[in-house]
Amino acid sequence: MMDNKKLWDSVLVEMELNLSKPNFNTWFKDTYILKQEDGAVYLSVPNTFVQDWLGSKFHNTILKCLRGLSSAAQSLHYIISKEDSKEKVQVVEKPLARKFSSTIELPIQDVYINKEDNLNPRYTFESFVVGPFNEFAYAASQAIIKKPGIVYNPLFIYGNTGHGKTHLIQAVGNHIKNGSSRKVFYTTSEKFGQEYVNALQQNKPNFFKEKYRKYDVLIMDDIQFFSGKMKIQEELFHLFNHLYENNKQIIFSSDKHPGLIQDLEDRLKSRFSAGMIVDIPTPDNESRAAIIRNKSAVSPYPVSKEIIDYIAYGVTGNIRELEGIVNSIVCQSQMKEREVTLNEVKGFIKNTVKPKKLVSTKEVVKTVAEFYNIEEQLIYDKTRKKEVIKPRQIIMYILREDFNISYPAIGEKLGGRDHTTVMHSCEKIKNDMRADDMLIAEINQLRSIFV
Repeated sequence: MMDNKKLWDSVLVEMELNLSKPNFNTWFKDTYILKQEDGAVYLSVPNTFVQDWLGSKFHNTILKCLRGLSSAAQSLHYIISKEDSKEKVQVVEKPLARKFSSTIELPIQDVYINKEDNLNPRYTFESFVVGPFNEFAYAASQAIIKKPGIVYNPLFIYGNTGHGKTHLIQAVGNHIKNGSSRKVFYTTSEKFGQEYVNALQQNKPNFFKEKYRKYDVLIMDDIQFFSGKMKIQEELFHLFNHLYENNKQIIFSSDKHPGLIQDLEDRLKSRFSAGMIVDIPTPDNESRAAIIRNKSAVSPYPVSKEIIDYIAYGVTGNIRELEGIVNSIVCQSQMKEREVTLNEVKGFIKNTVKPKKLVSTKEVVKTVAEFYNIEEQLIYDKTRKKEVIKPRQIIMYILREDFNISYPAIGEKLGGRDHTTVMHSCEKIKNDMRADDMLIAEINQLRSIFV
């Protein structure tokens, strides 16, 4: 049997990977395994509120992690411990009244993600918030579920971490799985690569090929992992061809446009471009507000419009981080047994949310120059070389649109150019973005560096 500390440390590692830092710190601080006895794991928690919240929100996930790490772990109990040290503990065991009660054995299907398809049943279209920032990706996914393998094949969704890519692609899988007899499988590119390596080491490459070629819908997350891994890219290329030629639906996700993934074979980029490539950019403020409202709707203490607007319009962070903030607000409301005020929210957000990054013009120039592999000094020079003009115009556009620097100030900082030149450059980039998806992807990638 794995010792208590090692087992719980391993669980915490898995939980931290799937939660925002504020969320993780709020609920898992000062928790540890008190004892293991007859298949039961007794988890020490600091108070009744944490006991109740872990039981209602994370019980299934914690139990799944425990069972995955230790075959001896069959049930989970929560114990409130008031302590001076972990060796000397005063225990108050309080039975839970809900279905997550430690005395009730959860059905296997409620604890485990189905190992046959790896889909998380919580990722559905019903729980997915649609807004202007993701409506194109959502519309593409809706078209797929009507005619899998026929329209938008493959579907390639890209965007920064925490924008909802995994939720959306798994929602497609869950919908198809529940509405037809098609075989659906979700995996990450890292797991796919590891399986391939293991198959080669065990001299079972054909078993690996047969496994993946039997699926009607293949969903693969984080495709950027394949950068530079040529043997795995070759295997993916052949698998793609087999699935595509047999009208099997293929869905990929990445943190960047496939054209921007370094050391990715051109033939794979060509295959990805054969279907639909769609971006999920940073959510607009109205969408952020809708996400916060949706997340806070489960709380018995509603979050006021004033607080929702403050977070949506005034706090940086991706969707996952927003959800962590909402969980913290709900926690505070539960503990105080009342709605929290805006000033209270500002107080604890100040300690958990990273401040907005301050970026100088010189840093923007340096970053863009490195991105396009040109000398930094050329941006300031009067040269009209084609390979320099585009990066310079993009710098002007970013400085104007994202940092609200005046046209004259931009011109002065970039080699003493006239403000009309800056205005023309910004307008040109705006117009080019309407018809150039690659340019949009490049600018989004650059913007992500400055967040």
